[in-house]
Amino acid sequence: MAKATREAFGEALVRVGGDPRIVVLDGDLMKSNFTYLFRERYPDRFVECGIAESNMIGVASGLALAGKIAWASSFACFLSGRLETIRMSVGYQAANVRLAGTHAGVGIGDDGASQMALEDVAAMRALPNMTVIQPGDAVETERCVEYLVEHEGPVYLRLTRQKLDDVNPPDYRFELGKAVVLREGSDVALLGTGATVQEALKAADELAGEGVEARVINVHTLKPIDHETILAAARECGRLVTVEDHNVFGGLGSAVAEVLAANGSGAPLTVLGATDYGQSGKSEELYDAYGISAKHVAEAARALAKGS
Repeated sequence: MAKATREAFGEALVRVGGDPRIVVLDGDLMKSNFTYLFRERYPDRFVECGIAESNMIGVASGLALAGKIAWASSFACFLSGRLETIRMSVGYQAANVRLAGTHAGVGIGDDGASQMALEDVAAMRALPNMTVIQPGDAVETERCVEYLVEHEGPVYLRLTRQKLDDVNPPDYRFELGKAVVLREGSDVALLGTGATVQEALKAADELAGEGVEARVINVHTLKPIDHETILAAARECGRLVTVEDHNVFGGLGSAVAEVLAANGSGAPLTVLGATDYGQSGKSEELYDAYGISAKHVAEAARALAKGS
């Protein structure tokens, strides 16, 4: 059943909330990021910080350094906009803080450019010890939250406003840094992350009708990224397309290009993503306008095949 990953996040927090180490902090958006569910169950371990994200991040760091597992949540654009505080209070301190950024990318739709985080992955990847995760559906979000209870170190978790199709089975098991091959194929590899995984799957269906076998890979962990699966795709498929609801600089496409370059792979790579700031519109319209819908993924795959 389609569900926004922000919603699955809030529900999962409640399930793991029996651990007394867990505290949740909010930046006046608890109804939007679904942390209100945790507040209802565990009010003594919920801190409403108001519209003061830098302060929230600092408080989360202090709680983490005192032995708590601190979850600080706001819109992704508001968190990444406080990069200096994250750098010093979370990264530099190696604080056990989970930064949950919801409403990521142009997929948030009508809220428009001021609310659309399109640079956040690049910013978080630049911090030396920051783990960056973007789940592709509800069950992956749930398993990720469960995993992060015991994970050590700073984490950025990127979540959607819009509902996502299920791309993983109910018994899915999350493995940090291990991309998931959702569909086998040897003609081209389609790599998505977060909301664009479903676009890659739809594109693969379209290509299959034309006799093109597309491998679909869910890259849920953007840092540390899965070198082995990417290089296998380059070697066995010969050409790759990445698609992300993020700027083409510093996100999934850049990370994949870094892996290919570092290992001497000459496999052609097409990077699909935003090249401008966001704008207001329906999610589906914006995915098409920014060239990250299934139609564009399939077109990119065809273009690579013709160029081979």
